[in-house]
Amino acid sequence: VQLQASGGGLVQAGGSLRLSCEASGRTFSSYIMGWFHQAPGKEREFVSIIDWSGGNTDYADSVKSQFTISRDNAKNTVYLQMNSLIPEDTAIYYCAASHSYQRDSYWYIYWGWGTLVTVSS
Repeated sequence: VQLQASGGGLVQAGGSLRLSCEASGRTFSSYIMGWFHQAPGKEREFVSIIDWSGGNTDYADSVKSQFTISRDNAKNTVYLQMNSLIPEDTAIYYCAASHSYQRDSYWYIYWGWGTLVTVSS
């Protein structure tokens, strides 16, 4: 599976962005999908996860009220809607695929290249 994230960019604080991650191949619906981010000088962190059907989702506490994850299996795409962005959300955002519903990046076997989100104050 190859993953391509897009939708990042420069946005002012309080603004919104929607990230997309498109997967190649026919087996997208068999993967649990996650979003992670890595801020400058920091380790990569879990952001959100969604199960195969989209019926179950989970978020890092820091983004629970701001971000919404969703997926469209017909389009082989997972989304991350990010609202009320703050400068601390500035990071490279990565999508990843797993067979396990886990937050830990250890469980993810395919990773996209990432898309940069910059939030200005």
